[in-house]
Amino acid sequence: MLHLPVYLDNNATTPLDPRVLESMLPFFTTYFGNAASHSHTFGWEAEAAVKYAREQVAQLINAEPNEIVFTSGATESDNLALKGIFEMYAGKGNHIITVTTEHKAVLDSCTHLEKLGADITYLNVQKDGVIDLKELERTIKPETILIAIMYANNETGVIQPVKEIGLIAKKHGVLYFSDATQAAGKIQVDVIEDGIDIMAFSAHKIYGPKGVGALYIRRKNPRVRLTAQIDGGGHERGFRSGTLNVPGIAGFGKACELCKIEMQKDSENLKILRDKLEAALLNTKKATINGSRKSRLPNVSNMSFKNRNSADLMAKLSRNIALSSGSACTSATLSPSFVLKAMGLSDDEALSSLRFGLGRFNTEEEIDYTIEQLTHLLTD
Repeated sequence: MLHLPVYLDNNATTPLDPRVLESMLPFFTTYFGNAASHSHTFGWEAEAAVKYAREQVAQLINAEPNEIVFTSGATESDNLALKGIFEMYAGKGNHIITVTTEHKAVLDSCTHLEKLGADITYLNVQKDGVIDLKELERTIKPETILIAIMYANNETGVIQPVKEIGLIAKKHGVLYFSDATQAAGKIQVDVIEDGIDIMAFSAHKIYGPKGVGALYIRRKNPRVRLTAQIDGGGHERGFRSGTLNVPGIAGFGKACELCKIEMQKDSENLKILRDKLEAALLNTKKATINGSRKSRLPNVSNMSFKNRNSADLMAKLSRNIALSSGSACTSATLSPSFVLKAMGLSDDEALSSLRFGLGRFNTEEEIDYTIEQLTHLLTD
């Protein structure tokens, strides 16, 4: 069924699943207690809800519940991971390895740390958006304390060779942090199998509420330690003080539970719709796909359109089709995507790109409508 406007910006945020909303509502009204209030039933009920959600979140990524720290979202998780590790392991070294195509929450945190004396290596990516593993290993030195490489890119959907990165990190005794905001809940993410020591992800990318996320912090082999960045009360095992967002956390848990159950079905369906969209647009001879076609998320396509400006295309489509030219965090700028530039695209090619982010609630009729509208603009 076709419902306008069509929403194809699910990398920026996803609609709240009605089942998630239903799980949250009681904690706004009936069970409104503070999870840190241990002297009465209102607090106990809230604490029980948080405990259950922690189990749901942990199960999605094959972690232990006590390895999950709730935050306000992936940006806070990124900051806590990078700054917390830098401070805690200052006695070992000051060198961090990351990638030029990381999310701004990682890159800006690294810029901040450089002012505090951090030595940051920014790896380049190849034309397909994937790093060179040999270059990564060559870059490690005795002072290296952290490798910070995202699981899947927010603009292109390109998936990095996470397991191989984890093995390299383990071989050299270096911690591996991954921003898995776009990957967790959409593809199989297993922190044990992948060798990830610290990982950030967020609820609103997986049909959960905004304002809540998590940081996975490994407790053994190795036990990861980091310095808290928010003080006051010692909540979340001292890693993140502040009154817990109980409704949001309950919703995050439910969203993770649903993703664990429905991930494979969603993935297969979204890949079919994504491939249909791409095939039709490529058939116009005006489009090219940016990034690896072998190693990417099933719901994402980043395409450049010959002799077209993405801002113009979005303006003509915006009333009935919601699209993006890249990250929501940088969409206010008119400059070409730094991610696409890092992959070797020219300014013109980058400025002609659109990101299609499909989601659980998209239908084939919506994809057909998008093909029709965009094809008309490209061949006009």
